[in-house]
Amino acid sequence: DRLYFAILKQKVKSTADRHCFCVDEELAYENFYADFGPLNLAMFYRFCCKLTKKLKSITLSRKKIIFYTSGDQKKQVNAAYLIGSYAVMNLNMTPEEVHSLLLSKNSTYIPFRDASFGTCMYNLNILDCLRAVNKALQYGWLDFSSFDVEEYEHYERAENGDLNWIIPGKFLAFSGPHPKSKIENGKSRARDFRIYLSSSRNTRDLFFPSGYPLHAPEAYIPYFRKHNVTTIIRLNKKMYDAKRFTETGFEHHDLFFVDGSTPNDSIVRKFLNICENAEGAIAVHCKGPIPGIFLFPVVAESIDSFLIFFFFFPAGLGRTGTLIGCYMMKHYRLTAAEAIAWIRICRPGSIIGPQQNFVEEKQNGLWADGDVFREKVLKERENGKMTRILSGVDDITINGCNKNKSPKKEELELYNDEEEQSGLTQGDKLRALKSRRQARSAS
Repeated sequence: DRLYFAILKQKVKSTADRHCFCVDEELAYENFYADFGPLNLAMFYRFCCKLTKKLKSITLSRKKIIFYTSGDQKKQVNAAYLIGSYAVMNLNMTPEEVHSLLLSKNSTYIPFRDASFGTCMYNLNILDCLRAVNKALQYGWLDFSSFDVEEYEHYERAENGDLNWIIPGKFLAFSGPHPKSKIENGKSRARDFRIYLSSSRNTRDLFFPSGYPLHAPEAYIPYFRKHNVTTIIRLNKKMYDAKRFTETGFEHHDLFFVDGSTPNDSIVRKFLNICENAEGAIAVHCKGPIPGIFLFPVVAESIDSFLIFFFFFPAGLGRTGTLIGCYMMKHYRLTAAEAIAWIRICRPGSIIGPQQNFVEEKQNGLWADGDVFREKVLKERENGKMTRILSGVDDITINGCNKNKSPKKEELELYNDEEEQSGLTQGDKLRALKSRRQARSAS
């Protein structure tokens, strides 16, 4: 009877018998587009530390602790997610019990949505997030006793690799490497672009960030070795030579499908097979940073003008999250909503547009596949045969490892930036916003 959650119309002050606090401004979701949550793992950690400290404080021991939000509906649902997840994690409450309390007093919460630029196609509610947190606790993915919040916040930044662990020790999602590590100069690349104002026929210089980071494969190798990453899976077209990983002892696989789209059954099977047979952790990526110019028409006082934005596009969100979600459903029996929720808590913006519906459609089939897989493993254990289980896929190759095979011409041709620049989709644009706002917050 000490801890309360309240939705208020305005900020309130603490009194002699109650201590009130709010994190609406302190823990703010950094959106890509129309998305607004759930707050990431670091923010959840910081909230837990703050609340636990208050509950254990001697000076507050006789006071009621009231966590409140006075923000809009987006702030309200994030606050409810924070206090609800805390209750699941620290108060031995089930997601359903917490959800029931949050809905008392006729409270309602808007659902979370994806980070796409289009109409919302899939709703993610608070209960999905609470269940995801509960599953993460059960499987040991969420353990704040060993969680390094500074490391999480360091490596999620574009200049430090844009890395996030989805399942610690198993799946690492990251932005795709480039042929060469460098700081690309945004001003020099865009010096010929101007904002055209049709109303006055004047031009103004565009403002661009001073530069943005591109990372070569070698930049990731020390981190991969330290964290027992043995396998890299590339889901985008070739932008670097896979030998730069394979010649240093890593396995490397290419499973390309179009950005913003969903994988076919063959790609899903191959991905699962690779992950089921990997010796260590698997690092998965799609396309890395590519500069671009986007023009958005604006109509003001019957005069057509254009707003021009300069972006660069790290990725590792849509395609990467979709396939990792498939593995989580097969091997941990997460629901599609739980998988999407947990992946977004770890790596905001993941799984976009139709990919959400794809994951949901695959749920029951992957559950059945997982049951068969586990039964097979159990039988092999009973028979004393603990071997790596192969699913019969015979067309997976490890780039650079088959010395007797002559590479095809197309295998030698690395991906050119211009190939996909004209076809940029939602997944590309999201990471651009992340890098831009990080540069802004650091200045």
